[in-house]
Amino acid sequence: MKNPWTTVSAREIYDNPWIRVEEHQVITPTQIPGIYGTVQFKNRAVAIVPLDQELHTWLVGQYRYTLNEYSWEIPMGGGPLDEDVLESAKRELKEETGLTAGKWTELMKIHTSNSVTDEVGFVYIAEDLHAGETAFDPTEDLQVRRLPFAEVLQMVMQGQITDGISVAAVLKTAIRLKMS
Repeated sequence: MKNPWTTVSAREIYDNPWIRVEEHQVITPTQIPGIYGTVQFKNRAVAIVPLDQELHTWLVGQYRYTLNEYSWEIPMGGGPLDEDVLESAKRELKEETGLTAGKWTELMKIHTSNSVTDEVGFVYIAEDLHAGETAFDPTEDLQVRRLPFAEVLQMVMQGQITDGISVAAVLKTAIRLKMS
């Protein structure tokens, strides 16, 4: 489909190692002048649903500054745009849980908030798991829990897990598990 938006001008408002914020003067699809703010991410989101033979998975808990609350999520992080997405996922799983996996399956590609950002996320299922040591980022204070996948699904359904990528990944994994 042809893009119905016209960009009149754009200017950078803010830039740091993780994001760039721009303000765009636009003509909307209905031909009304407007303003649009965008956030461009300098990494891809990568997330992993680790599954062991007993159908347990791992959650990572941390206090999320932007939400001002504690959040339980599947293991995830950022992968540089010039790094292979799967390699980023492998690194994040190892850093946050200490796990390595012998089998990787891409579960989904997801846009995290397509109204204001260009961030793309990739989610994998990791199986044939092997335990090892975590390597948390120096800025992270994480808790890691191994739980039955069915319990994690209930946490999603009860609103105890609210992170969008985690919710989508757990629901899609649950559907895949019931179909296989």
